[in-house]
Amino acid sequence: MKVATWNVNSIRLRIESVIDWLEKTGTDVLCVQETKVEDGNFPLEPFTSAGYNVEFFGQKSYNGVAIISKHDITDVQKGFHDDDDEQPKRLIAANVNRVRIVNTYIPNGTELGTDKFTFKLDWLQRLRHMFDSDCNLNSKVLLCGDFNVAMDENDVWSVPAWTGKLHFTLTERAAMHYVKQWGFADVYRQQNGDKKEFSWWNYREGSWQKDQGLRIDHIWVSPSLAEKCSACWIDRDPRGGDKPSDHTPVVAEFAI
Repeated sequence: MKVATWNVNSIRLRIESVIDWLEKTGTDVLCVQETKVEDGNFPLEPFTSAGYNVEFFGQKSYNGVAIISKHDITDVQKGFHDDDDEQPKRLIAANVNRVRIVNTYIPNGTELGTDKFTFKLDWLQRLRHMFDSDCNLNSKVLLCGDFNVAMDENDVWSVPAWTGKLHFTLTERAAMHYVKQWGFADVYRQQNGDKKEFSWWNYREGSWQKDQGLRIDHIWVSPSLAEKCSACWIDRDPRGGDKPSDHTPVVAEFAI
């Protein structure tokens, strides 16, 4: 089974690119973030016509997540169990082919020390607690999405340029590591070692052309699923296309 994560930065703007990519790559399950559309306006029909099942959880202009799958999608969870209607739409979870998939758009955080930065740290605590209460370490669990955190020095194009900055602070990395300590393996690192490669490039300053990016889009899995992973890679091609998202897909393949 081939699973991918992609912050598409507006599903309606890039729907043709997403469907073309799905067909070209033969991806079984695509988790998308920043759909930027309320549920009543989600462009469902093009996906169903192409043979995909879709579950989505979104809001206008910002946030929004969805799972697009060739397989049945069951036991869907939208947001944390104790969320109210005012909470940002950042998490959707479901069972696909006997794998519990959790798709997240982890808060950006804005500037350090702000309420939004504190919200990001609190959100990550809640994410870890969800796995503690809802998931069995011995089962097949996959966490993916735009984490808005570069976990180590090989995930940033320049350590001096990013040290102490949002996405690469010690505080954010520690909070994300706490989530990882639930028992997750980063399958990109498992398959590629210390390779320096990125999944996001700023639209400004020629970042894409200079390859000055960050690896902030991740696929993490439980031990039993890590054993089944045969490959994991970053597909750079969509980022170089016409009117691209600032992110590009991360893909993992599992022998299940």
